[in-house]
Amino acid sequence: MPRLRLKLIDAPATTKDETSKYTLLTPDGKALQFVFPMEAKSVITQPSPGLTLREPGFHEISGLAWSGYGKIARVEVSVDGGWSWELATLREPVLSKALTRFRIPWRWDGGPAVLQSRATDETGNVQPTRAELLAKRDAKALYHFNGIASWGVAQSGEVTHVYA
Repeated sequence: MPRLRLKLIDAPATTKDETSKYTLLTPDGKALQFVFPMEAKSVITQPSPGLTLREPGFHEISGLAWSGYGKIARVEVSVDGGWSWELATLREPVLSKALTRFRIPWRWDGGPAVLQSRATDETGNVQPTRAELLAKRDAKALYHFNGIASWGVAQSGEVTHVYA
């Protein structure tokens, strides 16, 4: 069996993973290397792809939000693809640079819907739309992709990932 070694260094390593996955490319061709903090991000976990709403009526939309720059200040939820937003309730404790749970009641009328969440952290960073993020950064910025995710709810109640 090969022996594993651990080498400690006092500066960022310029290995393949650190340079490719923690580098943000900008539209002007510049690269921001060794960017580790994640900006404001949220994701709806209930309902989410792979789940099916059984019947119209009241449901709870819930999820997680986080930021590498501080505490989550608020999370807003949209059920119409981002046309309108409602403030969700944050569950305590809300800690700096930690996952924060959010929730909001929703009355599903049985028709199609597009669910989204948008986080804002205490420094004022607002989670961008997918289009805003792609305009700001290269499409290859998967490791720091904090754009808004969209879940489509079909009339059947099936929840899938959609691009909105």
